[in-house]
Amino acid sequence: MGITAGVGALGTSNVIATSSNSQSMQYELPPLPYDYDALEPQIDQHIMKLHHDKHHQGYVDGANQALKTLSQMRQAGDFEEVKSVKRDLSFNLSGHVNHSVFWKNMSPDGGGKPDGDLAGAIQSDFGSFDAFKDEFAAAAENVEGSGWGMLVYDHLADELLTIQAENHNNRAIQGATPLLVLDVWEHAYYLQYENDRGSYIDAFWQVVNWDDVTTRYQRAHNAELFDGSECQ
Repeated sequence: MGITAGVGALGTSNVIATSSNSQSMQYELPPLPYDYDALEPQIDQHIMKLHHDKHHQGYVDGANQALKTLSQMRQAGDFEEVKSVKRDLSFNLSGHVNHSVFWKNMSPDGGGKPDGDLAGAIQSDFGSFDAFKDEFAAAAENVEGSGWGMLVYDHLADELLTIQAENHNNRAIQGATPLLVLDVWEHAYYLQYENDRGSYIDAFWQVVNWDDVTTRYQRAHNAELFDGSECQ
């Protein structure tokens, strides 16, 4: 009997992994929740098709290959190359998760501002929505090399943070759930915006799906990952 798994507290219903047992886990590319051209003019369809079908698929394939190699290493009892395989798993699986959130974070009906509990949390933790936007945009624009700007929920402190993730996995914070993510690898924008990352970030705000971000916040906020004393 197959088991399907989503992204847990990330709040997506897309299937991103299937398994019949722990040795045959396979990650899967989720479909886009809209047409390739649905986010135009902010993000054109050519970028979306390449980004989803080629780049995201590549991370899925890389994660599955790492799992296959680890299974073979376990069977052989030979872990000489475990460092490189674990690195491949972390990089590719993180890329898969980030992109699975990214697609749902956007909508052709997006833009505007959040409301409700998320709006209140942003006001409390950043001072204002505009202050949050400025911090998030600065984090995204100043990631060195390739990476992401992210709004995450820190379960330990019960607060929102903006972070930078270099590549897909470096500088991430353990025990934090991604709520809003922006891919600033060049493949995400260069064909349309060339080297003007700032204009791409400005355009992103016009397609942010705040309903999705709010759902992720609510699910993360209701999860109990720590009992309050583990890291004191």
